Amino acid sequence: MIKIVLADDHALVRMGFKMLLENETDIEVIAEADSGEAACELILNQRLEFDVLVIDLTMGGISGIEATRRIISHKPDTKILGLSAHEDPSYIRHMMHAGASAYLSKRSAPDSLITAIRAINAGQLFIDPHLKDLIAERQENLDPNPIDVLSEKEFEVFIHLAKGASANDVAEILNVSPRTTGTHLYNIKQKLNASTQSDLTLIALRHDLIKP
Repeated sequence: MIKIVLADDHALVRMGFKMLLENETDIEVIAEADSGEAACELILNQRLEFDVLVIDLTMGGISGIEATRRIISHKPDTKILGLSAHEDPSYIRHMMHAGASAYLSKRSAPDSLITAIRAINAGQLFIDPHLKDLIAERQENLDPNPIDVLSEKEFEVFIHLAKGASANDVAEILNVSPRTTGTHLYNIKQKLNASTQSDLTLIALRHDLIKP
């Protein structure tokens, strides 16, 4: 069972999402928060056991982006899905850079939320397919093309990481040591001006190197 925390400052929105999710036999909403502060309280202070946090970006008090940043700084393995009416690529970039594993537009089909939750619970990253072209249009000239700047081995590692594999997963897949993978990861981030694994996913999407 995938245990969900819903964070949105509109009670009717939370109720709608809860009804949608609880139609699924493998998903259960175990807690709700009406602000970013309340989400942080549940997760960081009350130490609630859950699998995925679904959080709105724009709420009273701290934003979903800031709440994500605070949660990830203390619990870096937390799986967070950012949900918003904002489709500007800058919001997506800030949310993913804060440490979210997924970003979904509120205009998306209901099934997309369920797909995204299952994807990030399985360790994958997820970007709303509807937003992929917007990301590419705004950012295509702002970062180096991985094909041009990475070595063959670095590019192979980059693609696995962009698809959501951990550094240890990549080491096992490529039959190399974790230390070697770590070195490749450092070099990749330096060459692509990336800070997080989510940044790598966004770069790969912008250059049509992976499918959303």
